[in-house]
Amino acid sequence: MTPPNQSSILIVDDVLDNLRLLRDTLQEAGYKVRSCTTGAMALRAVKAQIPDLILLDIQLPDFNGYEICRQIKAEPKTAQIPIIFLSGLSNIFDKMQGFSFGGADYITKPFQIEEVLARVSTHLSIQQLRLSMEEKNQRLTQEIEEHKRTQEALFFEKELAQVTLSSIADAVITTNTKGYISYLNPVAESLTGWNEKEAQGLHLFEVFHIISDFTNEIVENPTLEALEQIRIINLASNTLLISYDGTEFPVSNSAAPIQNRDGNVIGAVIIFRDITESYNFTRQLSWQATHDSLTGLINRLGFEQQLETAISSAINKHQHHVLCYLDLDQFKIVNDTCGHGAGDELLCQITQLLQERIRDTDTLARLGGDEFAFLLHQCTLEKAIEIAESTREMVKNFRFNYKNKTFSIGVSIGVVAIDANIQDKNSVLAVADAACYAAKGKGRNFVQVYQPTDQELVKQRHERQWVVQINQALEDNRFSLYYQKVTPINDKNKPIYYEILLRLLNEQGNLVAPGFFLPSAERYELMPMIDRWVITNFFSQYRAYYQQYEEQINSHNLYALNISASSINHGDFFEFLQGQLEQAQIPTKTICFEITEDTAISNYDQAIELIKKLKHLGCYFAIDDFGKGMNSFEYIKHFPVDFLKIDGSFVRNIVHSEIDLIIVESFNRIGHVMNLHTIAEFVENKEILDKLGSIGLDYAQGYHIAKPAPCFLTKPQRLE
Repeated sequence: MTPPNQSSILIVDDVLDNLRLLRDTLQEAGYKVRSCTTGAMALRAVKAQIPDLILLDIQLPDFNGYEICRQIKAEPKTAQIPIIFLSGLSNIFDKMQGFSFGGADYITKPFQIEEVLARVSTHLSIQQLRLSMEEKNQRLTQEIEEHKRTQEALFFEKELAQVTLSSIADAVITTNTKGYISYLNPVAESLTGWNEKEAQGLHLFEVFHIISDFTNEIVENPTLEALEQIRIINLASNTLLISYDGTEFPVSNSAAPIQNRDGNVIGAVIIFRDITESYNFTRQLSWQATHDSLTGLINRLGFEQQLETAISSAINKHQHHVLCYLDLDQFKIVNDTCGHGAGDELLCQITQLLQERIRDTDTLARLGGDEFAFLLHQCTLEKAIEIAESTREMVKNFRFNYKNKTFSIGVSIGVVAIDANIQDKNSVLAVADAACYAAKGKGRNFVQVYQPTDQELVKQRHERQWVVQINQALEDNRFSLYYQKVTPINDKNKPIYYEILLRLLNEQGNLVAPGFFLPSAERYELMPMIDRWVITNFFSQYRAYYQQYEEQINSHNLYALNISASSINHGDFFEFLQGQLEQAQIPTKTICFEITEDTAISNYDQAIELIKKLKHLGCYFAIDDFGKGMNSFEYIKHFPVDFLKIDGSFVRNIVHSEIDLIIVESFNRIGHVMNLHTIAEFVENKEILDKLGSIGLDYAQGYHIAKPAPCFLTKPQRLE
């Protein structure tokens, strides 16, 4: 704001003497002075630069002062300029007229200089005060408006917070620093059963009552801990909230301190949520993970957990328990005859039957398929045998009726004592399964008690150990392909026959002959995987070999691969073989498949169907181990094969046994009558080879001809 003595003054007067006197006087007083002699000049001067005060003569040559005053006051920018009239007119009417146009004062000519200075100073001071008041009023108005906006913003934020807390899915309770409730949102009201007005002023412990789902004991409220430690505290899971009416809700919650701008704690807030849906879903998943969906019994996973607990108590507390491993007899007949629906119904009825034989303290589980188990807690072996025998008898007497068909069902049971000598659950289950298998081997519907000295069970356990090694070898690709040459005896123009063999590389890096592991693979249904491994890997090698050396390869040679009974009975085995042959793009006339006589006869229909399909693709077929069965001649005429491999048990003694010689000779004649090529196994010396040649055998196989060697498909050469 400009001080009065630095203010700008505009003097308007057509009398030059008056003009000079006023100008000089005011300039000496420190004012900035401009001057005009006409009304038009005055209006232009005001527009060019607005003065702080105007001294305006009324009598001017072009306009009178009243008109000039009216025009200045009519403009908003200049309306507040104080105007002091200068005039020789002293009557009251003239003065009143000047005031009516907006004049601030009136100085009569001739004027006194002191009066002029006094009036100028007074009106400039008044003007300064007015401007100061306007400025303060403006600031005050702005502050009031700002305060209103702040209040409105705070109110909006409060309303927004209230609406938010009322709208969110979480329950919210706030307290003061002592834990006394100040607020509940609607969700908190619903879950706790308390009205906000009723709860206000009550301690949080009275409204928010929580217990452990496991122990039903009161859980420490996290709010006090949050206030003490000034941090967010999350409550442990598996917590139940007890509402006002006693209803229980599983909840998850957390508590946090409320702090002001200075960081001082002024209260606490606890936020919690009803997790009933996820809680029930988790419990359902947990139940499903440990229970069988069909029978409602605990499954293998749940049973193994309880078995581990029982073993621990046997080792650490010297308690005695018994495991009974049950496998239903004749279950497959029901499934094959009436379908899986009947099988499921049978399992449910058997479950109800078995539940009648165990005590409340015992555990009944379905381990999978038609296998069940009892875990008899704190039970002697004698009592367990009694339970097992009565169970076997009960199942034996049970009759299953389904759609006018009646079936008799049996059960084989393996019994194993669980005491301090037991190592782990896997060993217990292994010997129990072995005992159950032994019970089946006795003719089914037996109870077999495991004894460490039982040689049959020891053998079975050893076979089960091979199962683990076979599976690991398949996973680690630790099998190797070998071959054994089968050579023509008299006609050297016949194709050379190579039988593809298999060896297992154990974890120590040593080769294991198939006689050690294949019996276990056959018993425990691993042969389909082994057969497919052999076929896939041989065809892969053969394909690369054939594509690289096609012109140098003797395409008359035959490569024979063995097929197990399990593979013949596998529904998609032919499709697998067909796909492998198409992918390999090798001449099918060089491929021969071997199946044993026993396999062919035991799986008569499936074997004939597979042989016909593969021969249609151009492959050859051989019957291996011919002569071991009592009905060899009866069945061989029905199999459309190309080669007959005579079992080596007849061949190895033909030099010294006339009976064996006649048997081999008869096999050879029958084979030739059927247009089959005959192959003699176990040719171990030259004498046997010569004898075979004398009776007209086509091929010889044995250590005298060639020993098994690593697979040859690495470079083109005729194998000798």
